[in-house]
Amino acid sequence: MADDSFKAFVLDQLAALPEVRARAMFGAHGLYQDDHFFAILDEGRLFFRTDASSATDYTERGMAPFTYEKDGRAVTFHYHEVPPEILENAWELVAWAQRAIQTAIRNINTTAPRRNLKSSSSPASNRKPKRR
Repeated sequence: MADDSFKAFVLDQLAALPEVRARAMFGAHGLYQDDHFFAILDEGRLFFRTDASSATDYTERGMAPFTYEKDGRAVTFHYHEVPPEILENAWELVAWAQRAIQTAIRNINTTAPRRNLKSSSSPASNRKPKRR
């Protein structure tokens, strides 16, 4: 239940941003603006999407990237924990969130899973469906 109150707090802090919503994912929540995934809420912590230029703002404040363990090894994402002083100030949090959203938009093609698309000229795509 503590995670629900934290989620409500974060969403309230980000109320100045249009169309921000939380979606459950793997025991945590992802924050989206429109279709742009820009933040992770996990175990009472907020992580924003980062890139090489924005990550230093987090690491200089001692904030670590989002990691989880998979098959006995740590997996790190391009999301960093938001400093507490930023989290507590709605105006600053919105500014940091806007930067995270812009980072998510710029990097949308680098984070999307690759799909194995068949060319339309392949023999399988030219077959007509069988009728029964």
